[in-house]
Amino acid sequence: MPSALFNRRAALGLLGLAPLGGLSIGGPYAGSVRIAVGGLGLLYYLPLVIAQQLRFFEAEGLSVQLDDYPGGQQSLQALQSGAADICAGAYEHTLLAQQQGSALCAFVVQGRAPQIALGVSTRWMPRYRSLSDLQGRRVGVSSPGACTARAVQLMLLAEGLPADSVQLVGVGSGAGAMEALRTGRLQALCHADPLMSVLDDKGALRIVRDLRDLRSSALLYGGSMPSGTLYAPMEFLRRHSAKAQAVSHAMVRALKWLHTASPMDVLQAVPAPYLLGSRRVYLSAFEHMRTTISPDAMMPDDGPATALRALSRLQPGLAARGAVNLARTYTNEFARQSKQRFHA
Repeated sequence: MPSALFNRRAALGLLGLAPLGGLSIGGPYAGSVRIAVGGLGLLYYLPLVIAQQLRFFEAEGLSVQLDDYPGGQQSLQALQSGAADICAGAYEHTLLAQQQGSALCAFVVQGRAPQIALGVSTRWMPRYRSLSDLQGRRVGVSSPGACTARAVQLMLLAEGLPADSVQLVGVGSGAGAMEALRTGRLQALCHADPLMSVLDDKGALRIVRDLRDLRSSALLYGGSMPSGTLYAPMEFLRRHSAKAQAVSHAMVRALKWLHTASPMDVLQAVPAPYLLGSRRVYLSAFEHMRTTISPDAMMPDDGPATALRALSRLQPGLAARGAVNLARTYTNEFARQSKQRFHA
C-alpha cells in the first residue's frame, strides 16, 4: 500500500485504536516502559538520550528504563523475547520481522538518514583506492544483521561488487570496536558517530563512504531513508496506546530541542562517557549530522518504500507483490498528536 494512503483513519484501523484525542496522557504516573537500545552512546540514538537526560519522559508521567545492547540485532531480540516493551533501532527491522511473521510497528522516527560512515584503517590498508580493495577483508559492524551491516552490503552492490565479498565482524558500539581496528582484527569499520569521527580525527581510519547527511544518503538509497526509530509489537500499541503516546510526546519534544540547542546545551545534556574523550569532535560530528535528525518524528512519505527497495536488493524475495505490507510497519498517528502539541 502506498504510504500516501496510510492516513490517520487507516492507522487507527490497522492498530485497532480509538481516536487518541480523548486520552488523558501523562499525569502523576503514566506507567513504566523498558526500551532496548543497540548502542546508546551513538548519535544515532541522541534524541532518546536527550529525552531521558532532560527528563522529558518524566514530564509525561513515565518511568523509562533504557537497556543498552551491543547492536541492533541484540536489542531486537530483547524486544522479541519480552525483555523490552519498545526497541530503539533501524526501521528495516519492522519489514524483516513481518516477513518472519512478527507484527512490529515503528511509531517514532528519530533520523532521516542512516547516519553511518565506512572507514578504512590507515595502518592496515594504507594503499586503499576503491571498495574493490575490501574484497576478502574484515569489516567491523555493530552486529551481524544490524543496519551497519546492511549499509556495507548496499555500498558494495552500488559499486557492482557482491554483497558477501567482505567478512562482516560484529564489534559492538564502543571501546571494543576501537580496539579491534587498532589490533588489526579489522581492516575497515562501518559505524555511526561519534565513533567514526573520533577515529578519523585520531588518524586511525579514513572515511571512504559517508551516509551522515541527507544528500549522500539519498544518492545511495534513492529517496528518504528512515533510520533510527522506536518500534514496538502491534499488540503493545493496541493495549498501551497511552504509554506509546506519552513516549512519542517526550521524543518529539527532544527532537525539537535538538534542532535549536546550542553546542554547550548539547554538551551539558550528554553523559560524559558518550563524548569518547573529545568534546570538540563530538560537537563537530553532531553538527555534521544535525540535519538528518527528524524534526517531528513523522515517517517521511517515501521512507517505507525506499527502505523496502533497499532491503530487496539484499533479499529479493521481499520485492514480491504482497511480501510486505508497508502500511502495517509504521504509524504516524502518535507522532502527529505530538507534533500538534509541541508545534514541531
